[in-house]
Amino acid sequence: MTQKMNRVKASDIDLKEKVVAIKRVAKVVKGGRRFSFSAIVVVGDGNGVVGYGLGKANEVTDAITKGIDDAKKNLVEVPVFKGTVPHETLGKFGGGFVLVKPASEGTGVIAGGAMRAVFESAGIHNVLAKSKGSSNPHNVVKATFDALLQMRDPYTVAEQRGVGLDKVFNG
Repeated sequence: MTQKMNRVKASDIDLKEKVVAIKRVAKVVKGGRRFSFSAIVVVGDGNGVVGYGLGKANEVTDAITKGIDDAKKNLVEVPVFKGTVPHETLGKFGGGFVLVKPASEGTGVIAGGAMRAVFESAGIHNVLAKSKGSSNPHNVVKATFDALLQMRDPYTVAEQRGVGLDKVFNG
């Protein structure tokens, strides 16, 4: 089954950005090492629209700015149902595996650093998440996006099945 991504234009909404990780990377040249910086950034409106981007530059501020611009080009809409995710799912990317479960009101965001930034930017306030496998922030963020893009909200499920919303929840 191919996954349909709900792309959103950055100019339509007010976005808040969060820096997930900044790393100093080195390129070995004839005269020694040349250092630059790599930054992974997550942006979101706190209402179901979120995106991530990678920026590389010789200065930290430039890398963050490039990451924000890249993230604004990769915005997607994720379903948020009563402040949490609609159902349990598993996201994968490279060596990163992420388990995401819905949580009751008042639970908060129980997730690791890279996943926490994605959930808070997306406006998901109650969620249980566990990162299995790689702890590399790049893989964890992309695996979290994979999990969120697999989500289907109850209204879509009811429409696809041709039944009422109460039938989706109560069987």
